[in-house]
Amino acid sequence: KMSSSNSPCAACKFLRRKCTQQECVFAPYFPPDQPQKFENVHKVFGRSNVAKLLNELNATQREDAANSLAYEAEYRLRDPVYGCVGLISILQHKLKQVQDDLLNAKKDLATYIGPQAMLPMLQHSGYIQQHPNNPS
Repeated sequence: KMSSSNSPCAACKFLRRKCTQQECVFAPYFPPDQPQKFENVHKVFGRSNVAKLLNELNATQREDAANSLAYEAEYRLRDPVYGCVGLISILQHKLKQVQDDLLNAKKDLATYIGPQAMLPMLQHSGYIQQHPNNPS
């Protein structure tokens, strides 16, 4: 939702500054109804660093940058040592577990339906080409 022009953005409100929405680098990315987003970014990166970064970027890249900073700041506050990298590591570990489980399930299935159980999931039985001379 669009914020009214007289309402300061979350950044200016937090910093107790007058917000001129046309000139404020924070206003488009830190709306008044999302105060925590700027508070987190401010705690982790600091106002001047964020302003400098946003000002140096192409206008088309600023929203993604602000959202990335907000995401990293949120996870950096939850996990000061690893931040987002810790979350990525956990998810990669879970993915590896699921892939291993899938491989084991396919091996079990192969004992019942044969080697086609080991083929990729996208190859349905109707598309599998039988190669009698190729025992793999």
